[in-house]
Amino acid sequence: MEAPETLYGSDEQGLVWGYAFTPGETARPINCKDAAALLATEDRSDKDTFVWLHFSLSNTSAVPWLKRHLPLPEAFYDDLHETVGATRVEQNEETLVAVVHDILFDFAFDPAAIATLRLCIGPRFMISARLRPLRSVDRLRASVRSGTTFRSPAELLADLMNDQADVLVQVIRRTTSKVDHIEDSLLANRVSSNRSELSNLRRLLVRLQRLLAPEPAALFRLLSRPPGWILDADLQDLREASEEFSTAVQDSLALTERIKILQEELSALVTEQSNRTLYVLTVVTVLALPINLVAGLFGMNVGGIPLSESAHGFFIIVAILLSLTTFFAVRTLGRREK
Repeated sequence: MEAPETLYGSDEQGLVWGYAFTPGETARPINCKDAAALLATEDRSDKDTFVWLHFSLSNTSAVPWLKRHLPLPEAFYDDLHETVGATRVEQNEETLVAVVHDILFDFAFDPAAIATLRLCIGPRFMISARLRPLRSVDRLRASVRSGTTFRSPAELLADLMNDQADVLVQVIRRTTSKVDHIEDSLLANRVSSNRSELSNLRRLLVRLQRLLAPEPAALFRLLSRPPGWILDADLQDLREASEEFSTAVQDSLALTERIKILQEELSALVTEQSNRTLYVLTVVTVLALPINLVAGLFGMNVGGIPLSESAHGFFIIVAILLSLTTFFAVRTLGRREK
């Protein structure tokens, strides 16, 4: 499969690309005018032909053209203005309205690098619209351009969801590799910079689970009561895509739990190191206490300082300090061993 392109333009109507599909034949490119004419015709020879039109929402002409030429449900246009939520596929009368999230081309473990694709699928069309390029939709386009045939818009949706699940699996694999490296560093007691990285990976997985995995309730309703125009084979493809998503989500949950355990172990190691450091500081403070106390007393330069006239006063004070320091050291170290 050829690599998907990363730069896009759109025509005056906001169309990035369009394809007309006839079952068993290779898709052919189509423009907005021909697509509108094809969808409006009642010719029996074109009854099984369907189109895929992909629009750029950054072009302000896209939505007005859709409203003029295609009878799309209001739910689709409402989704264009909604904030980012979970991936979902819902039935609206005889059409499917879907919101699909995917990862941008420049994704580098940044939870903000998520783009949204809006879909409306009917018996003879699939309309997709986005602001920024997405990996999965461009993989689907590359598949179409390579000659892959599709029997219905529902099969296009199932293939798109499979690609999205593959992206999630790849992210999990990359994250697992990073977690393995951190775990090896943990076993080697190299704790310095791994705590923040683990936190970032955990936030990433939680966000991807929420955005990329489809809503179970909406998908269950679709699979249990699908529109009449969805073929049994397409329904099976959607079930397989749902199962792949479920497996990927379970793997991400297990990886999230593993990261949580590593965070707990790192916290325990940091706490242990802090305790050892505090213990050393405490021992040093205790051992230095007699010296500091005597130095303070004998440094006051007032009359009556003991042993000031003795020829052996210095050695007597040193002996007393050594005895006290040894006593405190034995008591402190003895408590530590217990």
